[in-house]
Amino acid sequence: MKTGLVLVDIQNDYFAGGAMELVSMDTAADSASTVLEAFRQQNDPVYHIQHISARQGATFFVPGTEGVETHAKVAPMDGETVFQKHFPNSFRDTALLETLRADGVEALVICGAMSHMCIDATTRAAFDHGFSCTVVFDACATRDLQFEGRTVPAKDVHAAFMAALSVPYANVVGAGSLASGARS
Repeated sequence: MKTGLVLVDIQNDYFAGGAMELVSMDTAADSASTVLEAFRQQNDPVYHIQHISARQGATFFVPGTEGVETHAKVAPMDGETVFQKHFPNSFRDTALLETLRADGVEALVICGAMSHMCIDATTRAAFDHGFSCTVVFDACATRDLQFEGRTVPAKDVHAAFMAALSVPYANVVGAGSLASGARS
């Protein structure tokens, strides 16, 4: 089964000093970089997703800023496809689905940010489109959220979304297990 890597929104604004800093984003990017290198070594397809804020008053991923750029740890190489999106779901109003189909990809490995937003939306959409999905939990990051007057720590947000995706949407694994061949 042909497998493609989808790197979602690993952009400068999510790192320390960025406009929307996430918890443990640097660590997640290191894991994503390890996965990316494995795909490159196997000459497997890689697809980068870059969020561009189109919403009036947006405070991060603003066009023309350093924050909107893909982080250097996972920067696209020549020949790797980059899709720009404006919604959490990487398939919405992009050519991702058509490109994956044209490339003969049947399975996806998904990494990036934010766990509770774009990773969740993209993985569920990929599953609905018939792809076998693997989410690399330690190559994803999120942030603390607020709900009914309380703070939900990022580690709990992340764990809840990984648990919710694990059945039936995706095989949720660590980056280390991909090195041992568990891709889908």
